This record gives sequence, structure tokens and C-alpha cells, in this order.
Amino acid sequence: MKNKLYLECTSGISGDMAVAALLDLGASREKLKKALKSLPVKGFDIKISRVVKSGIDACDFDVVLDKEHENHDHDMGYLHGHEHGEHSREHEEAHACRANHHHETTGYVHEHENHDTHAHAAESHSHHGHHHHEHRGLNEIMAIIDHADMTDRARSYAKKIFTILATAEAKAHNVPADQVHFHEVGAVDSIVDILFVAVCMDDLDVEEVIIPRLCEGSGTIRCQHGILPVPVPAVSNIVSAHHLKLHITPVQGELVTPTGAAIVAAFLTSEKLPEDFTVEKIGIGAGKRQYECPGILRAMLIREAEKNTEIQKFSDTESDTIIKLESNIDDCTGETLGYVMELLYEAGAREANYMPVFMKKNRPAWLLTVICKEDQVSGMERIIFKETTTIGIRRQKMERTVLKREKRTVVTPLGDVEVKVCIFDGQEYIYPEYESVKKLCKKTGVSYREAYHMAVCG
Repeated sequence: MKNKLYLECTSGISGDMAVAALLDLGASREKLKKALKSLPVKGFDIKISRVVKSGIDACDFDVVLDKEHENHDHDMGYLHGHEHGEHSREHEEAHACRANHHHETTGYVHEHENHDTHAHAAESHSHHGHHHHEHRGLNEIMAIIDHADMTDRARSYAKKIFTILATAEAKAHNVPADQVHFHEVGAVDSIVDILFVAVCMDDLDVEEVIIPRLCEGSGTIRCQHGILPVPVPAVSNIVSAHHLKLHITPVQGELVTPTGAAIVAAFLTSEKLPEDFTVEKIGIGAGKRQYECPGILRAMLIREAEKNTEIQKFSDTESDTIIKLESNIDDCTGETLGYVMELLYEAGAREANYMPVFMKKNRPAWLLTVICKEDQVSGMERIIFKETTTIGIRRQKMERTVLKREKRTVVTPLGDVEVKVCIFDGQEYIYPEYESVKKLCKKTGVSYREAYHMAVCG
């Protein structure tokens, strides 16, 4: 049975909430510590503890930064753009743009982690005597991920999440993804959260992730670029690009962060829960803010109730009618038949092939076979009669059973790949489209085998 994960995002989702919920489900802390020690990133540590949110016991995951990298979360009033009397000026100077909106010419990371104590990282204001911090581009982030001590599958997960996040930020600022820069202070939180989510998902061996919808807050947040509406641009771009279902609530605040949205986009396989299921285990991850909603992310490992096999098979398949055309050809060159096949496929043939046969008097010949829809028969026959030497075509009407399929776009660290997805007996099969994989190979220089594997693994 597949491990199915149900994420209940009624209070939104952020990076630290996701890590905490997965840890509470039983993900290995030892693997996290192992990955942590291998990171070429300094200035932080992690803290895992228990807290109570709205009367509910929950796991809390925190990235603790040292003094040089320390940043303080907005208070609620500042998040919503309100003043606080005599403290407002001091507050604005100390916490300007915790959303990590760096200057347009140098790069961006908008980790509006309203759930994370450290997510809205402080900008480096050299004119105020603060430390200057370098910026990490997407390539540097990928190098950090490559250096981390984790499985190849976890590494692929992490790269996918960061690619989705960088693409969303690039669109928000109208720059190429490779020119998006992650401010060093804020990127520490993002790197740790994303890497740890990847490690946890790999350790729990989750194969399907069900998220019916994302509940987002409303109102505005203040950053260096001014006051932005909730959801922020990066979250909106991710929701749009990956067709995520969003529900806006009256809660004043940012419930879904860019990191949280990127995690959902990377792992979501379905928005629909099974009709009947049992709950194997529950994990509760705590957010850092106090909202009207509980501020928790509930994760459940579920098992779908067994169904009647015949009913399941029926729902996975569909029937239709096709036509098979056949013709024996004994005086046509191989070059001609190759050209004919190209024309048949261009005309919409489902399948076309030819194989060697022996005709009367042991003459070697070719058996040309074409599979097509009934309304395509006349066009296929016209091509065969015009381009070959045959004087007759056999026609056979056939019924067939086929698996239902849908087309999807899979985001890989190297680019998008079109795939065909079929489901049978609860097992999902992914078939990358040849032309899409070939295009990615030519663009990046990777082998077809590697690109194909990345598309299948997502």
C-alpha cells in the first residue's frame, strides 16, 4: 500500500510548520541532524520542542540564528501596517522589510513566514551600522543542496521546491530565475526548512499527498517595496502556476507563505480525499503567530479503505473503438515506407508499423499496419494508396480497453517536462513524453536517461 499523506491546511502552511508536522508523524530526527552537520551554512542551530496552540499539543520546529544573523518577527500591528505610538519609529528601523524584499537590482527572497519567528529576515542596512550580507543565487543554493548529506530522492525534492520558489519570485520581479537572489539572512531559514521537509518526506516514504485546499488570510503586509496584499505575489504566482485551490479567510494575516506554497506545489498529487479511509498516524506542527485560527498544520498518514477489485478496475479504464488497416506490399523500398510512416503519424495515426513477411511463392514483402480512429480512415487510406504500390487495404473494426490518462507538466530542477499519467489498481504510472524529454536534453546537455528519470520522480 502507498503511504498517503493528508495535509489539513485550514490555518495555512509555512516551512517550519511542515517540518514540525512531519517530525511529529515520526520522521527521523537523526537524519535531520546528519543533514544539518553536512550543510556549508553557518550562523544557526535548530530547536525541536513541544508547545500548546489553542489548547492543542503540537511539535514546534525553530531555526535559531546567532546574533549576527538574528532577526525578529513583526508584531501583528506592523504586519498589518499600523503604527504603535512611541515605539513605531524604533520598530520600523529595527524591522524594516522582514519580508526579505532586497533592492530590485540585487535580488529577492520573499520569505513572508508569518508562522516562523525568523522568517522575515532583516535587511543589511550598512548606513545604520548593520553587518553587510552577501546574497545567494539559485546556483549557490543548488550547490548547498548537492553538498548536503541526504538521499538522491530527498535532494531531488529539495531542488524541486527551491526551483518552484525561485520561479515564482522571478515572475514577481520580471527577472530570469537564475537572477533571483536569496538574501543570506533570510535564506538560512528557507534552506533549512526546505531541506528538512525533503528529508522528512523521503524518510516517511510518502508517495501521495492530498491537500483539498489552502486557507489563506487577508489584509496586507508591509515590506521595503511598500504595502502588499495577502496573498503576496510569490504565493499568488505559485498558486496560479500549479493550479492550487485557494480559499481566502477573514483572518487578518498571512497564513500561506511562499515556502509553504512551494512545498504544496512540489508534493501535491490530489485535492480529493478517498471516500473512505482510516488514519494511521497524526502529526501536529505549530506556527509561531497567534491568529484567530488555531495556527497549526495537521498531517495525517491515511490508508484508503479497500474497494471491490472489479469496481476499481472499471473506474481506471474506458472503452472505445479503433480501426486497424493492413496492407501487404512486396515492391516498395524501405525509404518509401519510412516516409509513409512519417505522413501517417502527422495525419494522426495512433500507431503505424511495418514488419517483414513472406507472400506467395516465398516472395519477401512488408506488412503495413495502421491503427486510427474511424473518422481518420479515409485520410490514412489516401496516404497509403498515394505513396505506396499497394492495390488493396484490409480494414477491421476493433474494440479496445485503455487506461484513463491525463497530461501533466512536471517541474524538474532542469525545467518542465510534459508527462502522461495513468492510474490502475491505485498505482500511478508516469510516462514522460518523448519530444518534451528530448527538448530538455538538448537545452541542458543531460542524458536522455537522466532527464527521463527526473521527470518520473518529479
